[in-house]
Amino acid sequence: MNENMTVDREEAYALLVAERFALAAERIRGLAEPGEQGYAIAERFVPFFRETAICVGRLLTEWDRQGSCPLMESTLTELRSRNACLYMDILPRQYDACYGNPAYTVRQYGEETGRLLAFLYAEMHSQTESVYERDQEGLVIRMELFLEIYQAFVCAFEDGKEAPDYETLQQIVYWFVSDYSETETEKRVRSQLDPAQDFFLRIVMDSDLQDLRYLYQYGEYITEQEEKLAAYINGLPEETVQKMADTFTEGYRIGFIVGGKDISKKKTVNIRYRAGFERVIRQTVVNFRAMGLEPVIYRASLSIFHRRGNARIGFYGADANKQYLYDHQEDEALYLDRKYMGRKLEELRRAYELSKDLANVFGGPACMEAFGEKPFVPRARREALHLSEAQQQLSVEYAAASGQLVNQYIRGEERSFTIIAFPVPEIGEQFPEIFDAVIRMNTLDYHLYQSIQQTIINTLDRADYVRIRGAGDNRTDLSVALQSLRDPQKQTLFENCVADVNIPVGEVFTSPKLEGTNGLLHVTRVYLNGLEYRDLELTFTDGMITAYRCGNFSSEEDNQKYIKDHVLFHHDSLPLGEFAIGTNTTAYVEARKYHIEDQLPILIAEKTGPHFAVGDTCYSHSEDLPVYNPDGKEMIARDNACSVLRHQDASKAYFHCHTDITIPYDELGEVTAVSEQGEWPIIREGRFVLPGCEELNLPFLMY
Repeated sequence: MNENMTVDREEAYALLVAERFALAAERIRGLAEPGEQGYAIAERFVPFFRETAICVGRLLTEWDRQGSCPLMESTLTELRSRNACLYMDILPRQYDACYGNPAYTVRQYGEETGRLLAFLYAEMHSQTESVYERDQEGLVIRMELFLEIYQAFVCAFEDGKEAPDYETLQQIVYWFVSDYSETETEKRVRSQLDPAQDFFLRIVMDSDLQDLRYLYQYGEYITEQEEKLAAYINGLPEETVQKMADTFTEGYRIGFIVGGKDISKKKTVNIRYRAGFERVIRQTVVNFRAMGLEPVIYRASLSIFHRRGNARIGFYGADANKQYLYDHQEDEALYLDRKYMGRKLEELRRAYELSKDLANVFGGPACMEAFGEKPFVPRARREALHLSEAQQQLSVEYAAASGQLVNQYIRGEERSFTIIAFPVPEIGEQFPEIFDAVIRMNTLDYHLYQSIQQTIINTLDRADYVRIRGAGDNRTDLSVALQSLRDPQKQTLFENCVADVNIPVGEVFTSPKLEGTNGLLHVTRVYLNGLEYRDLELTFTDGMITAYRCGNFSSEEDNQKYIKDHVLFHHDSLPLGEFAIGTNTTAYVEARKYHIEDQLPILIAEKTGPHFAVGDTCYSHSEDLPVYNPDGKEMIARDNACSVLRHQDASKAYFHCHTDITIPYDELGEVTAVSEQGEWPIIREGRFVLPGCEELNLPFLMY
């Protein structure tokens, strides 16, 4: 009886959504082609609403096509054309005159209204995902938002005004995100935890991967690069694909063992990857299923409800325009206030409560990253929406509160992860050689590195602090204080990191003692989370960032904002959460050989010199879980003066970010362990000088 009533309600709601969809679609198509009726709004706003209606009309056309004809019945040429049509308006060559470009829209309609309309265009454009996943409700609520804002312009024109008051438009947006926060949050959480949400998995497991038409089933932007990548991987020997997948999944499994966590309690794993890697992902799925883990795959959504700044977290295709994504990274400035933040947290808690059984058996993410795209140097646009100082503080508070909430359902001390990275064809003509080199990097002899790294750890365990100085143009002069060992026979300060969660092999790392960590960290050029930084400087006082600058922009104000937004993530300061010494000289030399140093992901780059992470420690939310090195010693430096505050107030303990910054060997003057008893140089002038580490210098001889 109750089940039948539930089914009846669901069917009735689906019919209602279908009716709303039909009405909204008809009206929007009328705005795209108004005919003799024309528009009932001020003339100068007609181009915006016509072009946005045309944009939505392209989505509706694709919706109809998929409803009447299976996508895989189209030719590859037809699919390329359809895909290009969906993204053509935001491509760089079109972007200067696109209403999704806030600089263009502000020029047309002024700062406040222009920014809001640019947001509206971007939110409409994001719904390619709803079309391909056949999410009729997701598409219809946004079409209704567009029509509601259009109607506000109609009413204003009828009242003799050119446009509605900004407050009227802002409130429409505010109540849109507020009203649909519950539905969208529940949908998003379930997509991250429920293996029954198998849209992406079916593409990976059921498609003929030799037939590149499968790439167009996602609805992501697909270019020649994704096709080349898929074709290349299709041509690899089976044993190579197996090796890639085995390295990936075995790293995940070992991560549980090293962390002292029971993988048998877990039933699901989230796989994150980029379009083109499907043949490797298929074998990855097979491997995980053999471990008793069912895969969950979700999209890196561009909707305002799910966007995470400039990051793409989940499955993704090509970026049609990185500047477009950058311009819209703070669109929540339109509506973010304390009331909305509270509602969003309530809905997040409700969503996890509904999916708590799924959350309890979720093991964590397995991320296959891609690198090699042309480096992106963003333009700072004052016309784009930006969070106010008060909103930045709210953003920080929300990150802390939501992080704590999620940890209640997916406990840090029980989950793990792994990350691996491979290049894409855009890296250059030597792509095949580079791809082979990366496979070698990812499968180096971890027993050899384990032994050498233990030699380094034995020396560091004798030190009170480590002195790091730059060479040449690098101005680094930093002392990193180390914590104290109570029982050197059984304890150690550095983790001996081989090929487990962070692939490839090659680093020793610790959580530094904040008090006494002082000085300047400088890199001449570095890429962090896909963004370039030139002459990046961070000054530390007792382990906390007290000053920062870079040389990206002519305006010092823009430079400061760039760092605060993308390195500090709106915090006023961050601690030095990790200090590490990378030992993978092979990766460094291979990068120099192929001139790809500026394209390495942080995953590999951090192994090519000492690196420093600002934000949380590597043990965030699992500090109380013992960690042991292969020699049996417990790694005790898991906490710092910030993270220990979790016992009193978790909101002060965690920053929910962790950004690694590496000084490459060629910018390195020295890394020296120092105590009252003496000094022990580990690296000088970019070479390892500590006895027992000579083999790490051999790759340099080949360069």
